[in-house]
Amino acid sequence: MTTLRTTSARRSTRTAKGALVALLTGAGVVLTPLAAQANAGGAAPPAAAPIAAPVAATAAPNSAAQVVIDTALAQLGKPYVWAGAGPNVYDCSGLTQFAYRAAGITLPHSSRMQSTMGVPVDRAHLQPGDLVFYYSPVGHVGIYLGDGLMVHAPTSGDVVRVASIDMWGYNTARRLV
Repeated sequence: MTTLRTTSARRSTRTAKGALVALLTGAGVVLTPLAAQANAGGAAPPAAAPIAAPVAATAAPNSAAQVVIDTALAQLGKPYVWAGAGPNVYDCSGLTQFAYRAAGITLPHSSRMQSTMGVPVDRAHLQPGDLVFYYSPVGHVGIYLGDGLMVHAPTSGDVVRVASIDMWGYNTARRLV
């Protein structure tokens, strides 16, 4: 039997980290962990640099896209939970489903199925509110904000956040609004 013991130095470090996180979160700073540099199968793909500052207001091309963006950005900092569809936890397709529902558009709770909806959009012609998809086959989705940024629910242990669309594995984009 193995017993796990935590030293007082470790506990105080955790407490200090918790206080720092609370202070920064209260100041409107979104914290994002760095991706691990290695995994059991070798080196992990490089992670897109997280955005750690509040995002400026995004002007969407139409009112429906604006509702999608505003709803998604209102979820910043909420935890990723597999199969989460809001309002307190999300996975990637649950976040997009929740945001689009606010604009009156029904989406399935599956990034792969969402990638077949709407019309394809070339990366050079992305507009705020477009869905951006990753991996082959598709396994992740985010909402384009403009200026090369998206809002998404990245992975277990992370939170809804803004990141570059230059994340590893970009596949395609679709316009629904």
